[in-house]
Amino acid sequence: MTISESRPSQQETRSYPFGPPDRLELNPLYARLQEHEPLSRVHLLYGDDAWLVVRHEDVRAVLADPRFSRAEAAARDAPRMSPDQPGLHMLDMDPPEHTRIRRLMAKAFTARRVEQLRPGAQRTADELLDAMVEAGPPADLIASFGLPFPLAVTGELLGVTVADRNEFGTWSEAFTSATKLSPEQRSDYFGKMWAYMADMVEQRRQTPTDDLLGALVVARDEQDRLSEQELVEVSVGLLAAGFETTTNQIGCFVYLLLHHPDQLALLRSRPELLPDAVEEMMRFVPLTAGAPLPRYATEDVQLSGGVVAAGDAVLANRSAASRDPRAFRDPDRLDLTRSPNPHVGFGYGVHHCLGAQLARMELQVALGSLLTRFPELRLAVDEAKLQWKTGLALRGLRSLPVAW
Repeated sequence: MTISESRPSQQETRSYPFGPPDRLELNPLYARLQEHEPLSRVHLLYGDDAWLVVRHEDVRAVLADPRFSRAEAAARDAPRMSPDQPGLHMLDMDPPEHTRIRRLMAKAFTARRVEQLRPGAQRTADELLDAMVEAGPPADLIASFGLPFPLAVTGELLGVTVADRNEFGTWSEAFTSATKLSPEQRSDYFGKMWAYMADMVEQRRQTPTDDLLGALVVARDEQDRLSEQELVEVSVGLLAAGFETTTNQIGCFVYLLLHHPDQLALLRSRPELLPDAVEEMMRFVPLTAGAPLPRYATEDVQLSGGVVAAGDAVLANRSAASRDPRAFRDPDRLDLTRSPNPHVGFGYGVHHCLGAQLARMELQVALGSLLTRFPELRLAVDEAKLQWKTGLALRGLRSLPVAW
C-alpha cells in the first residue's frame, strides 16, 4: 500500500506553518488534525512538500525510528521556511556518525557534571538580580536576566570570554532565523561564529584549558576522534544552541506563570514543585514556530494515519504532540503537579537534546531565583504592548518589562 492509497481522497495540501505564531497559543487546527487527519500534507515556503504528524505516538515514532533519516534530509531539498539550509552538523547526522560525536559530547552533560555547574549558575543569577534591584523597577527581564544568564552559563562551559558573549547573542540568530535574516546576513553571522570559534580552538592549542572546548581540542589533536571541521562546527552549535532556547524559555515561562496566577501561587507556596513545574512548562509552551528538522523515510513506514512512502519527507510537531489528549489528561490546562509527564519538549530518540539536563538546571535556577527575589513580580506594561519575536523558528519575547 502506498501513502496515496491510504489517505482520504479529499485531503488537501496546506501551507505550513498555519499562520504566524500567536503569543503562546497553539493553533487549534492541530487538535482537529489529531482527531481527524493525523497524517496531513503540507507545503512550506521552500523545498519539498512533506507529511505532518501531530499525535504523540507518531511524533515519537518519527523521532526514534531509524527508518526516518536526518542525514537524508540534509542531502535533499528539504522543506523549510528559509531559502537556504543551515548546516546543523550533529542534527544532520544519523548513526553511527552521530553516535560517535554524541558519545564524545555527552561526557560534558552528565547529571553529575551539570550539578557541578549549579553553584556557579546560582551566583550568576544572584549577581544579575542584584543589578536589577539596584537599578530599580521597571526592568526588561529579557535584557537584564533572560539573555545574559544562559549566555554566561554556556559561555563558562565552553570558555568564551565575557566580553565576547554579547556578539554571540547576535550571531546565534543565524541558527533560528526563518525569515528575519537574509541569506547574506545568515552567511555573514555563520562566518563570524566560525572564525571566532576557530580562533578559540587555536588559542587552546597554544594554552590548554580544562573547559569543554579544551577537552574537544584534546579529542581532536591527541585522540583523532574529531575532524577539524567537526570540532569547530560542534563548538559553534553548542554555544549558539546552548543559550538561544533557554533565553526564550525564561521569558515564555515567566509570562506563562503571570498569566496563571493560581499556578504561580502554588509554586510560591510549594517551591519543591520547581522541577515538575519546569517539565510542565516545557510541555505546555509551543516553543518552536512549526516543526523544524524534517526527516525522510528510507522505506515505507506505517503510522497511525497511514503509510509514509520511502523517499517522502516528514515533519513531526513536538508542540502538538505534547498537547495530545491521548497522552495527556486535560492537555490544554497548565498543571504544575502533572505526573507522569512524557512530553517531547526536549525531543526524543537519538537526537534527544544533548543539553537537556543543563537546560533543566538553568531554568530551575532562573525561575527559583526570580520567584524568591521578587515575590510580587508583575508585568510593567499592558500585555498588548509586549513585543514578540517574528521571523524566527523559536517563539519568544523581544522584551518583558516587569516591576516588583
